[in-house]
Amino acid sequence: MKDYDFIAIGTGSAMSIIDALLQENPELKIAAIDKDDPGGICLTRGCIPSKLLLYPAEVVRTIESAGRFGIEANVRNIDFSTVMERMRTIIQTDIDMIRNGLKHSPNIDYYPTQAEFVAPYTLKVGNETITSKTIFLCTGSKPKIPPIRGLDRVKYHTSDTVLKMTKLPLSIIIVGGGYIAAEYGFFFSAMGSKVTIVGRNPRFLPKVEPEISAVARKELQKHVKMLTNHEVREVRETSGKKIVLAVNRANGKEVEISADEILIASGRSPNTDILYPEKGGIDVDERGWITVNEHLETSKPNIWALGDANGHHLFKHVANYESQIVYYNAVLKEDVSVDYHAIPYAVFSHPEIAGVGMGEKEAIERYGKEGVLIGMQRYEDTAKGKAMDVKDFFVKVIVERNTLKILGAHIVGHHASILIQEIINLMYTPEQTAIPLVRGMHIHPALSEVVQRAFNSLMSPEEYHHLIGHHHKLPTD
Repeated sequence: MKDYDFIAIGTGSAMSIIDALLQENPELKIAAIDKDDPGGICLTRGCIPSKLLLYPAEVVRTIESAGRFGIEANVRNIDFSTVMERMRTIIQTDIDMIRNGLKHSPNIDYYPTQAEFVAPYTLKVGNETITSKTIFLCTGSKPKIPPIRGLDRVKYHTSDTVLKMTKLPLSIIIVGGGYIAAEYGFFFSAMGSKVTIVGRNPRFLPKVEPEISAVARKELQKHVKMLTNHEVREVRETSGKKIVLAVNRANGKEVEISADEILIASGRSPNTDILYPEKGGIDVDERGWITVNEHLETSKPNIWALGDANGHHLFKHVANYESQIVYYNAVLKEDVSVDYHAIPYAVFSHPEIAGVGMGEKEAIERYGKEGVLIGMQRYEDTAKGKAMDVKDFFVKVIVERNTLKILGAHIVGHHASILIQEIINLMYTPEQTAIPLVRGMHIHPALSEVVQRAFNSLMSPEEYHHLIGHHHKLPTD
């Protein structure tokens, strides 16, 4: 049995902890275990490869809009195999670099195999048994596969396998109505596929604000057929075509859709079952996510879980943040609790969507209607928005009435993930107030003015809904 100072299962954000450990003490002996390509889900089959695909899709949509500005341009050909191969080449270069670093580090024993607990603080990796008093679980997650009749007998894609495609499908059905469905619906439609999205929730992108969901749906439906509130009941294959049978949850009406490929995009699920955490004395919740306390420590002292493994917020930036918290607590022996009050997200669809903090419903539940103010500004009512000739895109901000403390912000439109960052940064200051943003000088006529103007137009929730429902006639869900 080999004894290590530290063991890390997963080579994503756990690598930040390992790097910091070795900088502090180059004499440590560490085991790094990963059954998949090193680098974590974000690099190998998540955020980064998908964004490498989505940028070419954005270029396509930009070219298609050129006519509005008196520019004659058209997309003559899209080499799908080149788009995909470029993505894979870039990703593989980074994977190989990480693998090489792990293999040649004198302080790290790299185990490219599956790990499982056989006893507390003791793991079986391949044919070896290893142990440590401190273990970091950064085991990621896997695509969630819904219990659809016939799915096990039909070849389908997930967000993992879709990255291996070499030929563009003429048609594709995407099962799911969340972030992954929105992004890949955008991608495949821009590449030239006929795309149908089938989501079981009554609302597309159910986790975003309803009025933002409505704008996103309106725009995406220009290129994608969308069925919401439909439950996929059966999948089969006939004459080389994939057939999906879905039922309208409102009226029970059945619909049959056929396509060349199926992409299951119904969320993520834990993969802790293969780890046998119960043998290590580690508790999981009813869904299988590893349970942790506010310090990210599991039910077993000095075993820590971060990133997707604990199921709190399945974003890479959250995993990076959590790796810092684990380092402070596990290594420096500090007493730092996680703070999730301002978790940002972005959906890199067309249009782009970004949000941080509370939605309107949660803010009102917590502070009451009288304690909340909402601000809104449309892109098209700023100089840059006019120049871009965009319609319906907007910024929505939510603050506490008495203090102007920022409770949340939500954006739909070009560069949403960039525009929201100045709001996120203020939410991590001691006061969390919008005052510096309101008083700060914004470049004119940059698009960032739309954010400042949203905070300059604060109103009651009733006034806000009157505005979007009548004056601006934004799409509603």
